[in-house]
Amino acid sequence: MMAAESGSTALRLDKWLWAARFFKTRALATEAVAGGKVHVNGDRCKPARRVTPGDRLTVQRGDEVFDIEVRGINDRRRPAPEARLLYAETAESVARREAVAESRRQEKGDSGRTRRPDKRERRRIRRFVRNEGEG
Repeated sequence: MMAAESGSTALRLDKWLWAARFFKTRALATEAVAGGKVHVNGDRCKPARRVTPGDRLTVQRGDEVFDIEVRGINDRRRPAPEARLLYAETAESVARREAVAESRRQEKGDSGRTRRPDKRERRRIRRFVRNEGEG
């Protein structure tokens, strides 16, 4: 697995979350941990908590909830393919996130993104509104 260059087997939770690319900045990772969005082995913790390989994390990021197991430690932020080697997400977590994403797509329905009316449509709308006011 990937180990920190210093040879340590533990790393601050906020720094690990940043290195594993769960959060864009360490400040965001620290804020999430302090706000109770991250649990280590089922317990709420502080940003300075040390994580080691084998720890189980629950990370809530927006609407997504990740249940993961720490597989490696790296104190540097590496490219995403390398960062994914630092953890393993449970199959239940993947299925749950996909189900939530699918339900969100279903709620959105066919409306999709709406666009602004073009010039011709604006003229028709103005004409329609004028005629409605007369009758």
